[in-house]
Amino acid sequence: MPKRASNPAPSREEAAFKIKNANLPVLILHLKTADTARVKAQLETRLQQMPDFFAHAPVVLGLGELAPAAEPDFPDLLDFMRSHHMQAAGIIGGSAAQQFAATQAGLGVIPEIPARPTAHSEPEPPAESPVEPQPDPGPVQPELPGLENENENETEPATPAPPQTSRPTLIIDKPVRTGQRIHAEGANLVVLAIVNAGAELIADGDIHIYAPLRGRALAGARGNTAARIYVQSMEAELVAIAGYFQLFDEGIPDEIRAKFSQVYLDGEKVVIKPMSSKR
Repeated sequence: MPKRASNPAPSREEAAFKIKNANLPVLILHLKTADTARVKAQLETRLQQMPDFFAHAPVVLGLGELAPAAEPDFPDLLDFMRSHHMQAAGIIGGSAAQQFAATQAGLGVIPEIPARPTAHSEPEPPAESPVEPQPDPGPVQPELPGLENENENETEPATPAPPQTSRPTLIIDKPVRTGQRIHAEGANLVVLAIVNAGAELIADGDIHIYAPLRGRALAGARGNTAARIYVQSMEAELVAIAGYFQLFDEGIPDEIRAKFSQVYLDGEKVVIKPMSSKR
């Protein structure tokens, strides 16, 4: 009797995708009103002053400051954003009704990440049930939330992700001409020559200018509110930190004009202070 041929074991199909956790650097546009026309008008003004500020970066709409019953016109706002090269990635916060309206417009809902309790507020474990020390999971950035995902079953052992490293400082040693735009992506920016009127400096980190600044300087361009600008001679058209900006339409105040100055954020206020050049 002939032997029956055995069927070969089916080969495992190679995975076409992989899902992992992510802590993504995104800009959060916190809406303080559901009046979409007002939001669009103020965004239009800011984009005229800084046309490349968003530069196709993902933008999350923050709804936490809206009244629960207030509902923005999401389709109208999204059309406006797309026409100005702003890529809405989803929403964070808001009421159930607001989140439902956002999902109907095609937006995802990004869960808010609660801040870790500080050492002063963390309760002490009871003496009768000691708690084993746990490894520190690392800093949490509530303003830049990670996107949740499903767990995946993988056969290969999990390997830790390589630490993110910032790019080397970008150094410019030639004058920045009118109409020229320099962007230090993921890095600090150092300029050793004059920045002429109509020129634009953008950095995701700090900006140091060891010469007169007569154009525009935008630090913390991807939402880093701790970024600062240092200028040897403040003669700027505009300075900005993490999207909060100060224009000088009526001229530069006497206390900082042509002086060594620093620019930083205090809450949502742009602060410009002179710095002594004496040692």
